[in-house]
Amino acid sequence: MLPPSRRDFVSLTVSESGSYTNSKQWRRQSCWRKWKQLSRLQRSLILFTLMLLLVGGITTSPTLIGHWRGENGYDGKQPFVVNLKNEYRSIPPELPSEKKDYHRRGAHVLQNRLQTKTNASAVIEEEHASDTDTKDTEIQDDPASLALAESRLEAVREAFRHAWKGYKNFAWGHDELKPISKSYGEWFGLGLTLIDALDTMWILGLKEEFAEARQWVAKELSFDKNVDVNLFESTIRILGSLLSTYHLTGDSLFLEKAKDIGSRLMPAFNTASKIPYSDVNIGKGTAHPPQWTSDSSVAEVTSIQLEFRELSRLTGDPKYKLAVMEVMKQVHKLDGKQDGLVPMFINTNNGLFTHQGIYTLGARADSYYEYLLKQWIQGGKTEKEFLDDYLQAVEGVKKNLLKKSTPSGLAFVGELSHGHFSPKMDHLVCFLPGTLALGAHYGLPADHMELAKQLMETCYQMYAQMETGLSPEIAHFNMHEGSTQDVDVKIADRHNLLRPETVESLFYLYRFTKDKKYQQWGWEILQNFNKYTRVPTGGYTSINNVRDPASPNPRDKMESFFLGETLKYFYLLFSEDPNLISLDKYVFNTEAHPLPIWPQSE
Repeated sequence: MLPPSRRDFVSLTVSESGSYTNSKQWRRQSCWRKWKQLSRLQRSLILFTLMLLLVGGITTSPTLIGHWRGENGYDGKQPFVVNLKNEYRSIPPELPSEKKDYHRRGAHVLQNRLQTKTNASAVIEEEHASDTDTKDTEIQDDPASLALAESRLEAVREAFRHAWKGYKNFAWGHDELKPISKSYGEWFGLGLTLIDALDTMWILGLKEEFAEARQWVAKELSFDKNVDVNLFESTIRILGSLLSTYHLTGDSLFLEKAKDIGSRLMPAFNTASKIPYSDVNIGKGTAHPPQWTSDSSVAEVTSIQLEFRELSRLTGDPKYKLAVMEVMKQVHKLDGKQDGLVPMFINTNNGLFTHQGIYTLGARADSYYEYLLKQWIQGGKTEKEFLDDYLQAVEGVKKNLLKKSTPSGLAFVGELSHGHFSPKMDHLVCFLPGTLALGAHYGLPADHMELAKQLMETCYQMYAQMETGLSPEIAHFNMHEGSTQDVDVKIADRHNLLRPETVESLFYLYRFTKDKKYQQWGWEILQNFNKYTRVPTGGYTSINNVRDPASPNPRDKMESFFLGETLKYFYLLFSEDPNLISLDKYVFNTEAHPLPIWPQSE
């Protein structure tokens, strides 16, 4: 209800005789004469100022805003939906102009356990504050800003539904969709895509899809199978997703399944060195290395810790944590490192590094560095050895692997082989900007954030400089004087597997800086995925050639991580709600499954 009108001025007029009168008639005549004496320009300026004051008063009044929202039935929190035959279907979004710079917290909030919304203008806790150039993040109730945020979120939900349609129609209950041939592929035979996507559906608010997936888990999923699985992949994709989904939903079904698969993976640790084998038969309870070697990759044996540590915390059984902590203890003290950088392989018989002298942040080593930081965060910043190893490794990267390209001076992370530098950078390395930013958020040196921003630019350019706007699997950076292009791609490296690492880092950089360019870069990438990898009958496919937009040559495979990671990070990137998987409460495993940060008392 509007308050009664009142005058916002007092007119005081002194007569020529020196006497004072306050009669209404005289005040009206005096005001009117003064008004008529003003020039047309002066009167226009006064009227314009009064209009500005009126509009400003209305738009900043909480009472009026609340009244408007109540009358229109929209509270600014939930997406616009229309109920058609008891099925909730989102209204297709229309994007506002991309030229505008919007600053508005998003509409979506996570249900159940994540529904702990704080004040919209809340900032990072002081102990976690870093020296980043954080922009103003106050809510602006601009309808265009609301529409942009929601339309991008809806675009991600639509992409998920399209991918899910293909999986449901042609690969239901199987590991991976082959969208071109409308068939499926098996790796473990455990419904890998479905399990990997569980928490993504929950975060995106796709209740119907989640419900049908849960029913399959309850009725069909069995780990009592005579099948070999990779310890690392089954841990990060299956165990990680089950633990995450349990925490988000509180549904004990997922915890029971996590206990089952976790216990079946334990035979991998039955080695003389306590360095686990790469493969486990989850039906027979036996484990073995690959047929061609007795080595395991360093990344694989050091990137299962978050999941097994959490399983011990939930079950009260220390065996899971003890097994994976023994691995970290041994790697911590091993010889063969260079300034904190580790080789790619470790022998399961003697527990020593093999193929020494080769150092990379790409395949077979990448997530070792990621999990050093994240174990320190998961444990409440109490396990100093992880932090020490991480900080040393970052310095080792800067000293040995960090170079700049020609002609643009892009910072990139190459590889070192027996003292010889190679300007080769895997797309996998694009996890690093996000990890560096996460460390800076938790109080690590400010130059980590500056390096994160530089590498984020490079990872974006790996997309932007390709004809399809999609990154190759591997890029080589030019360092020679006279080079005209920073990025060169060999023919064998031109494929794109729908990987998440760049979008993952864009999410971290936007969450911590609020710089809108990171959202815009992500939006460009999503549009290019839709343009070159989307299959009309359902699903998305990896492609063979990112340099040929006319014929990208589909590979007929949709990796489970496209649903488990890539689309999830797109959604979190476009969300303006810092409490949608708060990075002060959760730490993501290397397959984008959020696990809780432990209370200090634990």
